[in-house]
Amino acid sequence: MRIAVAVSGRGSNLEALLRALGPGAPALVVLVLSNRADAGALARAAAHGVDTAVLADPGDAEEWLAHLARHQAELLVLAGYVKLVPAGVIQRYRGRILNVHPSLLPAFGGKGMYGRRVHEAVLASGARESGATVHLVDELYDRGPILAQARVPVQPGDDPERLAARVLEAEHRLLPAVVLAAAAAGRPVPLPEAVELQP
Repeated sequence: MRIAVAVSGRGSNLEALLRALGPGAPALVVLVLSNRADAGALARAAAHGVDTAVLADPGDAEEWLAHLARHQAELLVLAGYVKLVPAGVIQRYRGRILNVHPSLLPAFGGKGMYGRRVHEAVLASGARESGATVHLVDELYDRGPILAQARVPVQPGDDPERLAARVLEAEHRLLPAVVLAAAAAGRPVPLPEAVELQP
């Protein structure tokens, strides 16, 4: 399965995915797209020999689709991509776009809920657990069908950085698992059970 990955930041989820998709894997990252020319993920992709592209206009569906078509991408993975994907891309790739989010959706999702903001909100709520979610992408932030979740306990004395580090570890396990399951099935599918992570 040919995979395109959209990124906005340093690319640790991209790195985890690239490491999971080694020689003989049923999936291959063929393109990394970013809305930011200075995204660290682009350098990670280049180090792995993966083609990269910076979107001149992240809101232009035709630009996205031209890149995806050129690389014959079958699945689009959002790995720390913080902008809304254009509706035209979602229409063309409906059911074939995944996103990883650093909370147990539907809690702590939606517009503006990314990065540190999510972990601050979890801690402020008094929730006893957080985690990571991989879901299908539709026209609204963080609202598509959930495919898999990994639960991470909130520990006494947690701050946003400590919680973020443990949730990111869960993301690094969960996203490759969902991508590999999609490659095996020929389309994104729910994982059979929740991934439990110990403190």
